[in-house]
Amino acid sequence: MYRKIYIIVAATILCIFSLGCKESKISELIPDSPTALTTLESTLLPTTVPVFPPQILPNEVAKYASNGYGKWYLGGGIPFQKRLDLMPNTYNGSGITKSAILLHFFTMSDIHITDVQSPAQTIYYGLQINGNVSGYSPVIPYTTRILDAAIQTVNALHKKNTIDFGLILGDAINNAQYNEVRWYIDILDGKSIKPNSDLKLTIPASSLSTFNATGLDKAIPWYQVLGNHDHFWSGVITPNEYLKETLIGENILNVGDFTKGGTIDDRGLYMGVIDGSSEYGQVVGAGPVANFTVAPKVTANPERRYISKTAWLNEFFSTSSKPIGHGFVQNSGSACYTFEPKVGLPLKVIVLDDTQNEDCTPMKGAYASLDQERYNWLLGELDKGQSDGKLMIIAAHIPIGVLSYMFDAASVVSQTALIAKLQTYPNLILWLSGHRHLNTVTAFPSTDLNHPEYGFWEVETASLRNFPQQFRLFDIVRNTDNTISVLTTNVDPAVNEGSPAWFSRSYSIAAFQIFTSQNQPNLPSGAYNAELVKQLTPEMQAILQKY
Repeated sequence: MYRKIYIIVAATILCIFSLGCKESKISELIPDSPTALTTLESTLLPTTVPVFPPQILPNEVAKYASNGYGKWYLGGGIPFQKRLDLMPNTYNGSGITKSAILLHFFTMSDIHITDVQSPAQTIYYGLQINGNVSGYSPVIPYTTRILDAAIQTVNALHKKNTIDFGLILGDAINNAQYNEVRWYIDILDGKSIKPNSDLKLTIPASSLSTFNATGLDKAIPWYQVLGNHDHFWSGVITPNEYLKETLIGENILNVGDFTKGGTIDDRGLYMGVIDGSSEYGQVVGAGPVANFTVAPKVTANPERRYISKTAWLNEFFSTSSKPIGHGFVQNSGSACYTFEPKVGLPLKVIVLDDTQNEDCTPMKGAYASLDQERYNWLLGELDKGQSDGKLMIIAAHIPIGVLSYMFDAASVVSQTALIAKLQTYPNLILWLSGHRHLNTVTAFPSTDLNHPEYGFWEVETASLRNFPQQFRLFDIVRNTDNTISVLTTNVDPAVNEGSPAWFSRSYSIAAFQIFTSQNQPNLPSGAYNAELVKQLTPEMQAILQKY
């Protein structure tokens, strides 16, 4: 088995070194491939960058390999770091064993399925020296393919160890477009995907060619969280009429320079698109208006239309995978709901929409916020879960307690007050989130030293779009004392050499090496595996004894 792994990786490295290596149309992953490993077993590590600062621009993709960017090798596994941050200082866990696995599930986040031929993306902002990965990345034409590879990897892992459910933590799409959300749901459903939105382009690049998605194993239910990019243009604002018209029209977006105080209502910069026939994802139609004698245009497509929050939620009822709606209530307009993932297990997941309302302050769509209705709903669900004797997990796109500015001052509850309130529920074990594209773990210990059970953990899942392109597995385990352990493990999607998803991995590494705007902890792999210990109340100890 390991001999095959090393052969595949060796071929991968050789192909990256080759200037003439082209993308092939082979499948992303062979079903049941032994390459479907977690980072406990083996981890992908970027090769050291030969020159820094980089000697090429972010969009000079054809020069990546010859300049040494985007290469990797197979490293050893990363063991669990045992975290006792929530436990008393006298606790060391010695002599304690794991007696029962209560739940096994996966999370993915920030996939950012992107229509790169849309006239209203913000590509220009990523093209400057050293780049800005939020605006442009060479990965963006490949977002549909890396999701398909990740889903195939989940399926292969499910055959080894049954996965109870999947939870996708928001920013499924990049630009709040109808065609983006349909590609996303259809990939999970296992349908034919045509990521080329240029109606006149008959022979697209490999990254945009039509393919048959594998689809998530039908035995695994999956649930969706709303992210800011899912219902805001570029993740920051509800589009005005100009943006809405631009999305479905032929004129490339012309806006002000945001880096110099410009706004959506200003003009002066064309945002550009990706040439869908270019194997290296050439950017065209981008730059100052003064540089163009003729305004750049694209082929118009009505399926690029803006999709509102309510319409986005309703799309999840047009699905062939389970459950129908993937957690949402049709036509409700609310992205908050709860579910109990395992029959008989006293545990519920509280899915919270902590994104801004669509009438938020312009350009503040990326901040967290709760209105009174959602905050009251959250407290009601926490109260009910506590009184019913159930463990609880909150899943929300935007994390708390990591960056002060990320929580909008207009929220009805401050970040500090929210955390303090959450620390009054001893059955709350996890807050799961994405948004920052990082694999991090934050402890929120109890403020009462006599009651450590009031502490909880926050676990962030990195992005499938950007390095390290990983998702997470979780195991919630009952221990032989009065504690549970949350085992969280990163997974590198398994890909075949030369496939579009394989190029996506190479380009994500190259972008990380070239773009100075990225901040990744846990280098060099970006992964973080941990065992997170949490004390139970006597009541929950008694309830869980039969599991």
